Amino acid sequence: MYGYRRIKLNLERRLNKTINLKRVYRLMKTSNLQAVIRKKKKKYVKSKPQITAENVLNRDFKADAPNEKWLTDVTEFKLANGSKVYLSAILDLGDNSIVSHIISTSNNNKLVFDTFDLAISNNPTVKPLFHSDRGFQYTHKAFKAKLDKQEAVQSMSRVARCIDNGPIEGFWGIIKSEMYYLNKFHTFDELKLGIDNYIKFYNEKRLQKKLNGLAPLEYGSQTLIA
Repeated sequence: MYGYRRIKLNLERRLNKTINLKRVYRLMKTSNLQAVIRKKKKKYVKSKPQITAENVLNRDFKADAPNEKWLTDVTEFKLANGSKVYLSAILDLGDNSIVSHIISTSNNNKLVFDTFDLAISNNPTVKPLFHSDRGFQYTHKAFKAKLDKQEAVQSMSRVARCIDNGPIEGFWGIIKSEMYYLNKFHTFDELKLGIDNYIKFYNEKRLQKKLNGLAPLEYGSQTLIA
């Protein structure tokens, strides 16, 4: 369930007129409607890195255009039987879109490497600032070689500072509160379809105030034209 601010954005888009934010809040409160509260993320688990990088991004989450700054991470879901499923994704700070994502039953190097390869196959000439936490996949020599081949600049969060990777941490909260926590998934295929469909919706239709009331890909296309 959306909060009153996003309900306002969607109403304005559909009705093509300005809606009073306080009125939306009052009507939702009267109808006992409220946003789904996101669950807190588990604490960071330390790993022993092969390669580390400085926090070049340094919480500068602004980008003038798509493909300048990419953030990445892996998050965990559980099926009804307790089996774990992992989602790896890359978020573009230029338009808040999800550039690529891979879903797997294993949290391993292949999951992260395939996510990066997919992003590059769709954007072969980019040389982004590439930011991650210090998870074992991102500190692997083979992954650093991929970044070097693309001439991408590697950046890493400080240990136990999730806020250094804040925007993609925020996306995990969004997809879980708006899709995952509202449903029960019994099979991998069910969950994969739910994630795929939600990310498509997020990129193409989910309006964001920080993007001037546009969806990520809509905002990105306007930025490129400008």
